[in-house]
Amino acid sequence: MTSVIADFVERVDYDSYEDFHENFKLKYDEDYNFGFDVVDKYAEIDPDKIALIWTNDEDENHTFTFKQMKEYSNKAANLFKRLGIRKGDCVMLTLKNRYEFWFCMVALHKIGAIAIPGTHMLKLHDIDFRIREANVKMVVSVEEDTLLPDYEETEKELGIDLQKLAIETDRDGWINFNEALEKESDVFERPTGEDKTYAEEIFLIYFTSGTSGLPKMVSHKHTYSLGHIPTAKYWHNVVEDGIHHTAADTGWGKAVWGNLYGQWIAGTSIFIYDYDRFNGLKLLDKIIENKVDTFCAPPTIYRFMIKENIEGYDLSNLKYVTTAGEPLPPEVSERFYDISGLRIKEGFGQTETTLSIGTFIWLDAKIASIGKPSPLFDLELLDEDHNRVEIGEEGELCFKMGDKPIPGLFKDYVNDDEKYRQQIHDGYYHCGDTAWVDEEGYVHFVGRNDDIIKSSGYRIGPYEVESAVLSHEAVAHCAITAYPDEVRGQIVKASIVLQPGFEPSDSLTKDIQNHVKRVTAPYKYPRMVEYVDELPETISGKIRRVEIRDKDKKN
Repeated sequence: MTSVIADFVERVDYDSYEDFHENFKLKYDEDYNFGFDVVDKYAEIDPDKIALIWTNDEDENHTFTFKQMKEYSNKAANLFKRLGIRKGDCVMLTLKNRYEFWFCMVALHKIGAIAIPGTHMLKLHDIDFRIREANVKMVVSVEEDTLLPDYEETEKELGIDLQKLAIETDRDGWINFNEALEKESDVFERPTGEDKTYAEEIFLIYFTSGTSGLPKMVSHKHTYSLGHIPTAKYWHNVVEDGIHHTAADTGWGKAVWGNLYGQWIAGTSIFIYDYDRFNGLKLLDKIIENKVDTFCAPPTIYRFMIKENIEGYDLSNLKYVTTAGEPLPPEVSERFYDISGLRIKEGFGQTETTLSIGTFIWLDAKIASIGKPSPLFDLELLDEDHNRVEIGEEGELCFKMGDKPIPGLFKDYVNDDEKYRQQIHDGYYHCGDTAWVDEEGYVHFVGRNDDIIKSSGYRIGPYEVESAVLSHEAVAHCAITAYPDEVRGQIVKASIVLQPGFEPSDSLTKDIQNHVKRVTAPYKYPRMVEYVDELPETISGKIRRVEIRDKDKKN
């Protein structure tokens, strides 16, 4: 067995969370590059080590070793260079969960170009915005819905010429990526001179989900990949030569949290299921069939799973499960434990960070807690006057900025210095989220600062109320927001999508309200209930509570 993790940490093993938090230290050279120092290093010391296991709904299967990953990424790097891509150029990838995504990412890292992953669900205005804001030079895309025509329309609207490559597709104006790839050399030398890459340079940009405004461009440095060592090794609990799967589209930051950097550094392989349409049972079948031993997914996917009849499924190979992206409803946690015997370990992070708070491997899963701080992030909870709050009191999640750059923390908001100054000031990065810490040091997430409801002197976080509402049998989806009220200032409003078979009625509203009073503090119950066909969401599936609030203000 081989692993390169020891190349980048002072120590690999720790006796306790306290030992980990106090003594975990990263180490790297000034020219660190994930493509050469991780992927190519494995190809050199253990060429047959499995990097990627891939399947789809057509039962097409591919397994790639690190030797093959080196060769294919070299071919892609040569192709991109031949088409004019240079260090610092932005390349947009809308590749769904195609295995070519991993070729392209590693290739762009080797060149020193900037990868901009995007979901295949982008529409014309999303594409237009991203291409313009990032000055994108090339796109590599699957053929999905109207993606290719939308890229072509964007070229016309902006008056630009993009290099356009499509996966296994012949189309006028596009290069068939797969055919072109096979014609390239599988040798690509590490750049030197002015093309040399450095650890503190930008290599990746993600657009935020835009829950409260236009998406922002969040840039990350090469060291971001090292910042995911705690994510994979000490939160996902990946093992040498194991198989890990994180359920995430490659367009979201969660994909590289769980399906690339930390996992490969720690020596585990990645399993990818490129489905046409999500089905919880099919995903579970694939996980069992491919002997996945560590698994991460948002709470929504665990909810899908437990609603199905999975008691008879053999989950014996699954050893460790984690979640992030939104708070985990307690009833989902308990039901999954009853079925699998596994406790789901929560974590927290943002587009701007790696995992910053997590229920690390030494910690017990605590209901309604996201865990304890990562050693990479010096956490403080601050009030509105920038003072530390006491244990049990709510404050804003903030990370102290030191003299040295924090691997895992973003570099800047591209072309938006004002937004950067709003988030980083007075020596702290301000997350914009409210939380509190209990006597044992566990962090409890309350909600986005803008989403906190202030009613009759109470501060009410939306997630706890949403969890309570969702535990009612009639509720499929729910968003909790503040509604203006002359007496109380604000009241709790629930926008509810009902399960099939249920119809809106005054009696159902009363039943849901009484249910919430039973499962959480009675003052938090939704005094207003609105039944809707769907909730406003970003393309990443996050609820746009600001849209609901703005609509209510106008009424």
